[in-house]
Amino acid sequence: MTNHALLDTAQVADIIPHDAATGGTLSGQRIVVYGMNYSPEFAGVGKYTGEIVEHFAAEGADVAVITTPPHYPGWAVQTGYANRFSAQTRSRLAVYRCPLTLGKKMRGIWRLVAPVTFALTSAPVAIWQILRRKPDVVFIVEPTLFAAPAALLAARLVGAHTVLHVQDLEVDAAFAIGHLSDFKLLKAIGSAFERACLAQLDTVVTISDRMADKLAQKGVPRERLAIVRNWVDLDHIRPLAGPNPYRSELGYSEDDFIVLYSGNIGAKQGLSVLLDAAEMLVSDPRIKFIVAGEGPAKAHLTKRYGHQPNIRFLPFQPYEKLNAFLNLPDLHALTQDPGAADLVLPSKLGGMLASGRSIVVTADDGTELADFVRGAATVVQPGSATALASAIRAAAYSIDVTGQRAVAAAKARELGKRSALTHLVSAIGAEWSKLVRRSSAVR
Repeated sequence: MTNHALLDTAQVADIIPHDAATGGTLSGQRIVVYGMNYSPEFAGVGKYTGEIVEHFAAEGADVAVITTPPHYPGWAVQTGYANRFSAQTRSRLAVYRCPLTLGKKMRGIWRLVAPVTFALTSAPVAIWQILRRKPDVVFIVEPTLFAAPAALLAARLVGAHTVLHVQDLEVDAAFAIGHLSDFKLLKAIGSAFERACLAQLDTVVTISDRMADKLAQKGVPRERLAIVRNWVDLDHIRPLAGPNPYRSELGYSEDDFIVLYSGNIGAKQGLSVLLDAAEMLVSDPRIKFIVAGEGPAKAHLTKRYGHQPNIRFLPFQPYEKLNAFLNLPDLHALTQDPGAADLVLPSKLGGMLASGRSIVVTADDGTELADFVRGAATVVQPGSATALASAIRAAAYSIDVTGQRAVAAAKARELGKRSALTHLVSAIGAEWSKLVRRSSAVR
């Protein structure tokens, strides 16, 4: 571990590979990764960025990460970390954490405060690390795009290839689902800022076809766009046979029909429709609902629905027990606010498919989510608790989903982690061979 003059050493270790390959496909390359979510965050963008960084390092690259203290999805700094500057280095990976402003109610204009303050506190660190390291690639993660200008400026000065990994069309999503829907001028400014940043990037990678279409509409040339869907680790998440230990642990019988939502609990998830459906089904003692996770909407939903005898709220489960937990339900529920359609593609879908359990999805016809799960899940109209309750009741008593599970298994294989990460390197890899040749010539 190495201390840095301007940065305090991190209090606990990050997830860093100890034995990175010395002859991998990225051997000799230098990469700076810049984004506000990273390991050990176990949900959402942070999980995927952490696995991307591990893959880069395992393939032989020297990687520097500029990020925040882990704080998502609860919007509070995790135990063992402090909301301050810190740094840690090990092997070929260095992690620099920069503070951000967090509040108890991260809604409305306050949703801008965290990314903006991270962009401000991290800009000097990002500029210095890029100028000092002279990386081959600067890999920026959205959210948040607010951090992009500093990285783009420094990257241009050193001739680095710039990549934006778009996990969330944050400007569109912020105004579509109500966080900032009343701020019309702010939306115009945000859209102009977004277009200006996108025009400066060499490569833009996103996670769905429809998000790529929207990026093209914002001016990104198709030849600079690549699609790499968020993945699932098929070695870790897979169907399990036999009794599930969670049933007895949580006090459910083998005859109970369990409906599970597991993931972030926020505005984009539209969980009220699932819990309204649960209220409609409260007279059926066999059907039980579990909502597991954390997020800004959890306190409100717990207060509103927690008194119902068929609804249980749980925290996120440990990663080592995640496979058993995802195998617990008879039916996974994937809800989404209608306003967020095609602005994000829920990353939790991969685990649902890989678990081999049945799935019900709320999505409009013609959206990418509906198209992707067609044949692998039951799809119902978003926003209709009545339609969702009917689908759940049918799944509990009458529908044969054997065919759906076979399709789901095939879909899960499409989202395998190993092939996705290889594809990601290739996506920013029409340029890799040029970079390798350039590096060899210079060094």
